[in-house]
Amino acid sequence: MVNADAQLRAAYDACGRVAFGHYENFPVASMLLPSRMRPHVAAVYAFARAADDFADEGDLSQDVRLHLLDGWRARLRLAAETGDPGPPPLPGEPPHAQHVFVAVAASIRAKRLPLSLFEDLLSAFQQDVTVTRYRTWADLFDYCRRSANPVGRLVLRIADHDDARLDERSDALCTALQLTNFWQDVALDFDRGRVYMPEEELRVHGAAVTELAGGRLTPAWQRALAGAAQRTRDLFAAGRPLCDAVSGRLRYELRATWLGGVRVLDQVGRVEGGERVRPTLGLADAPWFAWRFVTWAFR
Repeated sequence: MVNADAQLRAAYDACGRVAFGHYENFPVASMLLPSRMRPHVAAVYAFARAADDFADEGDLSQDVRLHLLDGWRARLRLAAETGDPGPPPLPGEPPHAQHVFVAVAASIRAKRLPLSLFEDLLSAFQQDVTVTRYRTWADLFDYCRRSANPVGRLVLRIADHDDARLDERSDALCTALQLTNFWQDVALDFDRGRVYMPEEELRVHGAAVTELAGGRLTPAWQRALAGAAQRTRDLFAAGRPLCDAVSGRLRYELRATWLGGVRVLDQVGRVEGGERVRPTLGLADAPWFAWRFVTWAFR
């Protein structure tokens, strides 16, 4: 028992190091989260981070990346069914692979986490390997349903919430955060060969994908980003009630996440001296953030 407990602590510690080192848009075991939630959220994040890295590894062939994701799915099912984390890390897997599945298996059992949510994430990462363009908003929303929304639902389950209304609000917030990340990284994604802006939105504004090759935002692309940002802003509005529907420290974590996403979205499409500016948060945003965090309940 002592050895098993020590193994589990080591596994959660390894996942925590991954989570703290790669903070993005979602709650990843930050200090605002209740301590009882942090190990489980870190396990989910470490699982997703590794799989996302497989999909994004441009130095590997498409077949190799898909093979790695298939292997990650097989490890997940084995760990969920038996608690076995599988063999030592295989070529291409992170060195902490066994730690990830020791922790994920324990969290699935302890919090009764649906395996389907983890498999949805893997489905989206596989799609990232094979799909580089999106024809319609419906296509993009379906991708977000599998790439972003499962994370929010897993966080809610870890917090002991299993409520369809909360899930709906969480889905809106997570999709908004995912879309914000896309609009933030239009140029970076283009360099990787991906364009997430739906073709139907580009046609409305007379924008072309090839215009991104110049490293600047043309007026047509600025209009397309403005239209996409408005859709995203509506999703943030739909997800905002989630931040008040939960209690305790999770409420403050979600408020901080919501505010951070909205602040980045407000800067999408900004151009200075003809050059596109990638939205980021820094010290200059601290007064804005602090004021809105303190006055949240009055807005």
